[in-house]
Amino acid sequence: MFERRPSLERPDAIDPGSMAARTYRDVRVVGNRAVMTARRQLRSSDVDAVPESALDAVFEQYDEHPTVFVHVGLSDVKSAFNCDPYEFLRDRLDAHFENVLVQGFTPSFRNPDGRVYHKNYSVPKYGTFSTLFLDDCDYRTDDATNSILVRGDYRFEDCDHHDTWSPDGCFGALDRDNVLILDVGTNWIRAAQIHYLEVLLDVPYVTTTDYEGIIYYDDSTHESVTQRSHEYERPITWNRAKIKDDLQQDGVLEHHELNGLDLFAFEARELRHALAPRIEDDPHYLVT
Repeated sequence: MFERRPSLERPDAIDPGSMAARTYRDVRVVGNRAVMTARRQLRSSDVDAVPESALDAVFEQYDEHPTVFVHVGLSDVKSAFNCDPYEFLRDRLDAHFENVLVQGFTPSFRNPDGRVYHKNYSVPKYGTFSTLFLDDCDYRTDDATNSILVRGDYRFEDCDHHDTWSPDGCFGALDRDNVLILDVGTNWIRAAQIHYLEVLLDVPYVTTTDYEGIIYYDDSTHESVTQRSHEYERPITWNRAKIKDDLQQDGVLEHHELNGLDLFAFEARELRHALAPRIEDDPHYLVT
């Protein structure tokens, strides 16, 4: 396991060379955010009909993985299969994997006006698939900001649910188990696991923060909770295009294109092995 990079001592005075380098880096961060935002807004969905057998053929390539963590763009799935995209994909995932994991993130817990997390009713914010999956999952982690929804028997019993990005936390378990990450119908790669790497490797634009609130386990059982999670010091955007290209170059990421429907597949531990050296060489690698 990688050790966290020690905090850097900040000098009282900054020499002109360092100031110029910092300015150049900041320009790259802002420029990347602008470019990625523009590319996302200008993207047009060009997905044609896809045979169900073609999707099954892709999933069959990963049948050795009992567990999959998925990110989904339902609009492209609907265009490809002309059906209820949520039920269709849920059923196809069930047919190929024993355990299906989905992010159930509730960033509202960071809001000081309402820090309450209910495991049954707190609605995931990111993605319609996650929202619908809440009713179909068998289990949800106790993490008040970055919970994971599970359909199947996979559990996080020995993990620290309240230190989100710790090696002892739930995302650390995904790394240890080298869980398959699968993006279906997303315009770029999606990987909540990258947050884990940012905190693990102590990138300079992320801090860890404790949030005090209440967790409800059911309609009546509740208690106070302190959730440690991440916070960005400024608005940033990952350079997903660069990350995808580098992961493909390393042979870590496989890109399947089915008549315009994109699928990206990679493993959690292999993601760390590929990206950690780059982040250690350039702590702003992900965002420039």
